[in-house]
Amino acid sequence: MKGVNGKILRADLTSGQFRIEEPPEDYYKLYLGGRGIIVKTLLEEVPPGVDPLGPKNKLIFALGPITGHPVIGSARNSIGAKSPLTGRFGESEAGGYWGAELKRAGFDAIIVEGVSLKPVYLWINNGAAELRDAGNMWGLEVADTRDAIHRELGDKRIRTAIMGPAGEKLVSYACIYNDINHAAGRTGMGAVMGSKKLKAIATRGNKSPEMADKEKIKKVNQWMAQNFKKLTGIWEYGTGKAIANYEKMGNLPVRNFQGGRFPEVAHITAAVMLEKYGKKMDGCFGCPLKCKKIVAMDKPWKINPVYGGPEYETLGAFGSNCGIDNLEAIMKAHEICNRYGMDTISAGGCIAFAMECFEKGILTAQDTDGLDLRFGNAEAMLAMLERIAIRKGFGDLLAQGSKKAAEKIGKGSEKFAIHTKGEELPMHNPRLKHGMGLHYSVHATGADHGTGVHDTSVNEDTVNWQTIDITESIPSTEMSPRKARMVYQMGLWRQMTNTLGLCAFVPWPYKLITDIMEYVTGWPMSLLKLMKATERGMTLARIFNIREGLIAEDDILPDRFASPPPDDDPLKGVVIGPEEFAEAKRTYYQMMGWDESGVPTYARLAELKIEWASQYLKEPEKH
Repeated sequence: MKGVNGKILRADLTSGQFRIEEPPEDYYKLYLGGRGIIVKTLLEEVPPGVDPLGPKNKLIFALGPITGHPVIGSARNSIGAKSPLTGRFGESEAGGYWGAELKRAGFDAIIVEGVSLKPVYLWINNGAAELRDAGNMWGLEVADTRDAIHRELGDKRIRTAIMGPAGEKLVSYACIYNDINHAAGRTGMGAVMGSKKLKAIATRGNKSPEMADKEKIKKVNQWMAQNFKKLTGIWEYGTGKAIANYEKMGNLPVRNFQGGRFPEVAHITAAVMLEKYGKKMDGCFGCPLKCKKIVAMDKPWKINPVYGGPEYETLGAFGSNCGIDNLEAIMKAHEICNRYGMDTISAGGCIAFAMECFEKGILTAQDTDGLDLRFGNAEAMLAMLERIAIRKGFGDLLAQGSKKAAEKIGKGSEKFAIHTKGEELPMHNPRLKHGMGLHYSVHATGADHGTGVHDTSVNEDTVNWQTIDITESIPSTEMSPRKARMVYQMGLWRQMTNTLGLCAFVPWPYKLITDIMEYVTGWPMSLLKLMKATERGMTLARIFNIREGLIAEDDILPDRFASPPPDDDPLKGVVIGPEEFAEAKRTYYQMMGWDESGVPTYARLAELKIEWASQYLKEPEKH
């Protein structure tokens, strides 16, 4: 085989034993990598109903076939398990250098099983693996853990994937960090890692698998290096450049998605942050875009530049969605999350939820450890964030996610928990982006912007969208059967990168991605094959969720979006009507080959070559 190692490492933490599997070439052709490897393994090997933080859950690190090859944007790896945040399929992605290093170290995936009796870290060096004691690292923050591993192994070129103190405390939205500031942020994979007493995975390798056509890869890579600045502006400020424009459009969430204007957005833009506190822009393996901000600050809080800087989601989550215009506090919140290892989207969403409950009188200072947890109180936000990370006081409740917190608080607080399937919404307003709202509702992990359709940018990428037959202009605030068609077709593209190990920020046209896959693997490739591989993973994730109790009624949006925002909001009067939403959801189900209950049909499983998965849709026999 070309492009892949053909080896998957199994690490049993209970026994301390390793096993190397060598799947046949047909396995890679069918599932490719990333999500494909993850969801097939979880569905076949993780029994239904297991505790996400128990020994029977499995944590899977999987590369795509493109990961680690000399292709701009090839730094991504996927991580998956049953999610402690949602109780359903969990998956997250990260960039940096760790994935490329694992490819050079000889493996396409790592399947972590069981639970260690004591803290350990996994050391993988050119095909050899061992578990090493991590007792002296338990409790260390992310950067300190990386430094301790470098000292112990005597090599600063070693790449690491690390779980921080929030993962040790089993915060439901704890992250895993590649190289300190590249987060696999969503669905709580860090908590699963913490439950297994696995502090880190360190990797070192010096030999990538051979590609089918190195010269052609070199040429397409040169083309992107020469053209990326004309094709995307993300290299200039990273994400967050458009935050002021988002406020004018109504895309920027304000005060827990209640809406209304937030003119203070001018204080928290990426441009202002870089002008005041920027050190440089950084990036990932083999990528000239360098879209990651590095910031530093001494007052009023100390900010360590090793943890990078806030992206758009973080600016929105701790900024406008909490009613906060204090840029320095947002930067500190970002650093706290990276030090402890927490998802900024869910952490910010949980605090915004608590702030609205506080202002509505559902919570009082007696509940919130004496904090005046009102919108706009930056100091209270930071204090509560620290409490979440160490699960202290009221922070212990918010560490479980807004859905579970609302269930325990009661008093009508449920309607202020802005989530789907238990995952807090990212900073893109479904009132403006109806297609994104539909995606939030049906996506396997819950609300996820990285795999969703950004309605307002559809007409900006005519090369790709015309390729998949999206040629008409559809208003962003329309919820309709044709919008469902857009979500279906564009959704296959948006989720494809999670299987290939490719960054969605790099503006590769479809044609070149298809070519790259051929040049890396040597397999005859087409856009249809890539889209069907993506759909295969989406369908298996749906089956996993159904087996875990998912029903069609779980594919919903928060009621908030069925009501209009305040009159000063740019989207005055705009709602997602329940009838239009229900019709679009039914249409999407049918396009995916799911029945009216959202269950994949046998015909669609056969069409996707995964008939074997039908056994997981059957009722278990009663004895």
